[in-house]
Amino acid sequence: MTLSQPGRSGPQLFLVFLVMAALIAVAWGVAHPEVIVPPEPRPVETPSQTQPAEQVEPPAEAEQVEPETEPETEPAEPAPVGGATLPGGRRTVFGGNHFLVAYYGTAGTGALGVLGETGIPEAHRRLVRAARPFSRPGAPVQPVYELIVTIADRTPGPDGDYNHDIDPAAVRRYVAAARRQGALVLLDLQPGRADFLDVAKRWEWALRHPHVGLALDPEWRMERGEVPGTVIGSVGAFEVNRTSAWLSRLTVARDLPEKLFVLHQFRTSMVERIDKVRQRPRLALVQHVDGFGNQREKLATYGVVAFPEKFTMGFKLFYDEDVNRMGPREVHRIRPRVRLISFQ
Repeated sequence: MTLSQPGRSGPQLFLVFLVMAALIAVAWGVAHPEVIVPPEPRPVETPSQTQPAEQVEPPAEAEQVEPETEPETEPAEPAPVGGATLPGGRRTVFGGNHFLVAYYGTAGTGALGVLGETGIPEAHRRLVRAARPFSRPGAPVQPVYELIVTIADRTPGPDGDYNHDIDPAAVRRYVAAARRQGALVLLDLQPGRADFLDVAKRWEWALRHPHVGLALDPEWRMERGEVPGTVIGSVGAFEVNRTSAWLSRLTVARDLPEKLFVLHQFRTSMVERIDKVRQRPRLALVQHVDGFGNQREKLATYGVVAFPEKFTMGFKLFYDEDVNRMGPREVHRIRPRVRLISFQ
């Protein structure tokens, strides 16, 4: 046999070794791909993400919850939508010839009216007792909580608008209690230097409920340079109409029953161009004459201010300020006829 020459065998053996090493590396890499191809980076996991992706399920309610634009004031339960009714199954406020009797005030204090003198259950019992004598055959009474939710202030506050909102949680309690008790809620606004519409929009979440309406109190609507409590305020028909148009659209869009829309007044100057105030679909427009005094003085104010051609009429009775306060018989004798009474 022929022997290889020593000078050439070294490089040949080296090449054979390299080929064999490469084959071994390829074979090992196929069996261990994670070493050859590093895994892609992954985000840092929170405890809720430690399950494999295919086992994680979204919460059951995820597809049913709409984004909340005002989570701090959103009611605990969504307002009913579509075909909702008022207490007793009616769709109009004064349907069935109802006569409305309200307690007026704010939450947690009796300083602004009788509604807040006690807790809600006791206030409701007192309201029912006060309302019962106003009932007449064929004219049942409807209890109403008239709750001041925006209160005028003598100081400008952080926004410079001379008002503040009460705690939304308190409003939720009144809304929920009224729903259980078959009552209506009337959100009363004292806007200070703010616009009624701007303030009303802050309470849209509550107005989505079918039994919640809106009241504007021009006494506390200030112009620039005016301070609540030092002058009697006023509002123009244009601002009233903008507010009622917004509320009407909200009510119609959500197919809610008719809502109370109340305009307080005890001087003709408080509502400028009242003849231009417009009727709106799904709103029961009420002019509420709320001056205090003896019976003769109250009737005189009513005779001057009342605009029955445009409004259903309302009237206020004061427990402390009225002299020889009117009873149900005197109220039912008032002409033009009164359909809403509130106690303060």
